[in-house]
Amino acid sequence: MPVIFILLNLVLFQTKAQQSKLSPYAPGAVEMASAYQLSAKLDTALRNIPTNNDIVPYWKKDGSAFWYKKNLPNRTWEYYYVDAASGKRKLAFDHDIVARNIEKITGKKQNPLKIQFAELYFAEQGNTAKIKIQDNWFQLNLSDFSLTNTSDTTIYRYFAKKALQQRRSRWQRNRESPKSPDGKNEILIRGGNLFVVDLKTKAETQLSTDGNAGKPYGDFEWSPDSKTIVAYKTDPKEIKKVHYVLSSVPGTTRGELKSREYAQPGDDFTAYQPYVFNVSAKTAIKVDADPIDFFGPPDLHWRSGSSRYYSYEKVDRGHQRFRVIEVDVLTGKTKNIIDEKTKTFIYESRIYTRYLLKTNEMLYTSEQDGWQHLYLVNTLSGKQSLITKGDYVVRDIDSVDAIKRQVWFRACGMNNREDPYFIHYYRIGFDGNGLIDLTPEKGNHSLSFSPDRKYYLDTYSQVNVPPVTALRLTASTKKITEIEHGQKEAYLATGVKLPEVFVAKGRDGVTDIWGIVCFPSNMDASKTYPVIENIYAGPHDSFVPKNFLPASEMQSMAELGFIVVQIDGMGTANRSKAFHDVCWKNIADAGFPDRILWMKAMAAKYPNADITRVGIYGTSAGGQSSTGALLFHPEFYKAAVSACGCHDNRIDKQWWNEQWMGYPVGPHYEEQSNITNAAKLQGNLFLIVGEADENVPPESTYRLADALIKANKNFDILSIPGMGHSDGGIYGRRRKRDFFVKHLLNAEPPNPNISK
Repeated sequence: MPVIFILLNLVLFQTKAQQSKLSPYAPGAVEMASAYQLSAKLDTALRNIPTNNDIVPYWKKDGSAFWYKKNLPNRTWEYYYVDAASGKRKLAFDHDIVARNIEKITGKKQNPLKIQFAELYFAEQGNTAKIKIQDNWFQLNLSDFSLTNTSDTTIYRYFAKKALQQRRSRWQRNRESPKSPDGKNEILIRGGNLFVVDLKTKAETQLSTDGNAGKPYGDFEWSPDSKTIVAYKTDPKEIKKVHYVLSSVPGTTRGELKSREYAQPGDDFTAYQPYVFNVSAKTAIKVDADPIDFFGPPDLHWRSGSSRYYSYEKVDRGHQRFRVIEVDVLTGKTKNIIDEKTKTFIYESRIYTRYLLKTNEMLYTSEQDGWQHLYLVNTLSGKQSLITKGDYVVRDIDSVDAIKRQVWFRACGMNNREDPYFIHYYRIGFDGNGLIDLTPEKGNHSLSFSPDRKYYLDTYSQVNVPPVTALRLTASTKKITEIEHGQKEAYLATGVKLPEVFVAKGRDGVTDIWGIVCFPSNMDASKTYPVIENIYAGPHDSFVPKNFLPASEMQSMAELGFIVVQIDGMGTANRSKAFHDVCWKNIADAGFPDRILWMKAMAAKYPNADITRVGIYGTSAGGQSSTGALLFHPEFYKAAVSACGCHDNRIDKQWWNEQWMGYPVGPHYEEQSNITNAAKLQGNLFLIVGEADENVPPESTYRLADALIKANKNFDILSIPGMGHSDGGIYGRRRKRDFFVKHLLNAEPPNPNISK
């Protein structure tokens, strides 16, 4: 037996000895009703205290200053103006006077601390601003705060909250332009065949003859010199439909059937065979490449100054091969610039590519060395060089400076002495040298630049550390000033216990598993409390909150008499490739071996945590996992609430499930299905489903219910009329709490059916 398990068993023995001196928290009906009331009051109080987790700067066009909206208590706010060079901050205007002037114009009472503008822009010259109120534009004189009508509605709004170099979805179709770049010809598709029309003479030239309505040509693109057309012969496949019935449509006495296209794992896709057509020679060459049968026709990237070679990206179905393929239009021959293969999966939507045509180079991200890193590729030779390197994860690319040959990116795990999920921002040279950390402070960071990138705002926090927003110089990373600095005192004054971060070893005895713990604010040291896990184990990301979190559903539930936790187990993203690979053809694993060990270690540190009474809840993929907890780990989990769960990966959407469960659909899909394993149910299960769910088909839950009934299992189910993909909304969340109170606390929740 590994040493970690021997030590853990010893600690658990000591923990049980400690817990034997404690008694379970067992509230009566009156105490339980009071707990519900106090939970609601505390939740409201916490949400009325501003966090300013997300300061959004709106920059002037010249980058000299910006304004932002600061949240204040009780959901009010003020507007501030900051001079970037000096860092001096001041109120953007006199809120009382502006509110009175708006009242005069609109005739509606204005709260000075709740002024809302559809638009607000500070002029480059002069002491004025332009504002839009109820579709009308006004000029605001910043000297006396008077408002005058203006016909000048030109404004400049700049805020860079998202990555500047967004990955292009490979589901996005290629944009067709029928007219040639030289403007002389135009493409026409008729009867499934490709024609070129001379725009001057209107003469038509037929380039293909083997197309038809069943297998037409289409999805075309011109070469830059207008001499060649790349087009695809299509083998179309119909996308099958799924259906649901709206049961409660106002004004009708019948249910309303809704149908839509919805590809499921294993379904056929339309295939596209590329051809190259020489317009003047009237010849067609079939490109020496397999049809594109996954995603649609791709973007074409032509060599700089050349119309002979183009390249395109191809992800093979099953997500185990990614290629950048170059085509010679004179011969139709191809070569692979990048050809990446894996025995597990390539996370397609995390692949970043950027083509540097002038230098015949490209940037792309890959996990081929075991971590997500950035590579520079020579597109002529295919030679690759590693730009970033180490046991950390490149999370996204912010921008690329092709002139300075620098990449600006965000990453996590580079700082060994902090949470490996904390995002930091960096820049680095194409040669891998000159790494600069733009965000040196400990915490999870969010960064935005001024229009000229001379300045940036950095907001950072931790789940139990309030956010700080600093203004910095980009060139030196020197801090100019702190714009905002949150404090704990207002939150702690409510009595709330801020979440605690807890780390324990995973199933391998080596890897750190990170999570958070929410405690009741009035926890009695002499009592033990059931543990509830909030689970979402979708392999596409990690999910434990990292930003300041004084108020949450987890904390609100904890106030009823629970210790509520959230954990990122193996199989989720944003760690090493090996950590992520645990999910491969193994979604049912959901990191449970790590989660259970983590909770056992957590209970060893916090004896008030009673892990003989463990509940679990989740939505969507979390709904699948929470039910799976009772099917596959009933020795640990005793109660589960599962909302709109993907209970069989064959029923859910193709693109998500094939990414992790693989293609073709094999027996492992059925073996891991909650529906197939329904007869294994132990413990108490509550299913929630919206009848109008367009994300996970509702029949996923109904088929599970059918299997449970056939297995003669007891369970609860709530179907909500008209609701889409959801945890059940306000009603469902209340019923979820009631369920755990009843089955983990053995208490009676307040009954709303009894009049007060």
